[in-house]
Amino acid sequence: MTSIDVREADGGVVLAPAGRLTVVTAPQLRTAVAERVSGGDKIIVVDLSGIEFVDSSGLGALVSCLKSARQAGGDLRIVSPTDQVKMVLRITNLDRILQPRASVDDALRA
Repeated sequence: MTSIDVREADGGVVLAPAGRLTVVTAPQLRTAVAERVSGGDKIIVVDLSGIEFVDSSGLGALVSCLKSARQAGGDLRIVSPTDQVKMVLRITNLDRILQPRASVDDALRA
């Protein structure tokens, strides 16, 4: 993952990582989400449209981020997963927990 684009959105914040979400890069996502949660953001939207590959560490980071957001009284929602990410979510049944949404607007309204 080369970067995580962060932008404010009406009703939450959008984090858009790019590249590969793996054991090497997952800590970056965890840190970015933790900073937003500790800063008081309640709705964290992770736009996965720029993620070309996710491994078990990347999935673990998403679940960990979801847990920390919910413990702080908020929520983490994922949007626009690529085909590879969708397949991995489906195989692991994490699509039931993370429930991908089609767009950032859908995630913010949910």
